[in-house]
Amino acid sequence: RGRRGVPAPPPRRRSVGPSCGPPPETAAGAMYRNHQYDMDVITWSPGGRILQVEYAMEAVKQGTPVLGLRSNTHVVLASFKKAHSELAQHQQKIFKLDDHMAMGISGLTADARVLAEYMRDECLNHRYVYDSPMMVGRLVVQVADMSQQKTQNYSKRPYGVGMLVVGCDEKGPHLFETCPSGNYFEYYAMAIGGRSTSAKTYLEKNFDKFATADPDALVQHAVEALNKTTASDTSLTTKNTGVCVISTSSKFREIPAEELQKYLDKLEKKDPEDAPMEDLPAAAAAEGAAAPMDTSG
Repeated sequence: RGRRGVPAPPPRRRSVGPSCGPPPETAAGAMYRNHQYDMDVITWSPGGRILQVEYAMEAVKQGTPVLGLRSNTHVVLASFKKAHSELAQHQQKIFKLDDHMAMGISGLTADARVLAEYMRDECLNHRYVYDSPMMVGRLVVQVADMSQQKTQNYSKRPYGVGMLVVGCDEKGPHLFETCPSGNYFEYYAMAIGGRSTSAKTYLEKNFDKFATADPDALVQHAVEALNKTTASDTSLTTKNTGVCVISTSSKFREIPAEELQKYLDKLEKKDPEDAPMEDLPAAAAAEGAAAPMDTSG
């Protein structure tokens, strides 16, 4: 403590190192800059975005690929299954909902099981009350409403799973996509999950053949598109591939390994230099970027 009449020394100036500056302007830097807006699902960012919902959709993009396509009479669902280790069983990515309906998932499998149980209960209740199978579009709307409600409650979080719901009803075959944001869309062919861009490219090139294709050709197109999502050193096998078929005249059927192997033997040989297209990483909090909550683009 200084004596009376003696001026106190000036305060020390804290040194400012490189670590005290703002983070670099990358996707991670933008995330840190707007971290106060992504702590819950009811806070809007200054850019008019709900970041928690976008993070949930990013979980879908990092999941295993799943795709679906339909003709005038059939709809096919194909998925790539991963195993956590050589000692583990491959995770199931296709869930049967009813005799005329199924879904493929990409993202958190635990969330998918919850939704699958709800959808199965709805199908059973509809059969019990009305003595008829449930309309595919009606069930998809109910699931989309559930997902949207998760984006309006402070104590909830969005489902971290994207789904392709396929089925056949009195209006014919259907293929729907649902998002964690609550959006849903109907397609003739669609692929979601990691490295799904290459599969979408294949589906777009061969889209005009799907409407009149027979079931065998439709399944072959499905495995060909799924093969585009794998790395050059990874091959589709009966263990890591799942395919199901539903038609207007027959029930849900998952193709057995012996029959599936015939389609896999017909796959085009991969070029070692031909790598699947990587999906662009979503800068979830980067201002000025297109908001991924709308997947219609």
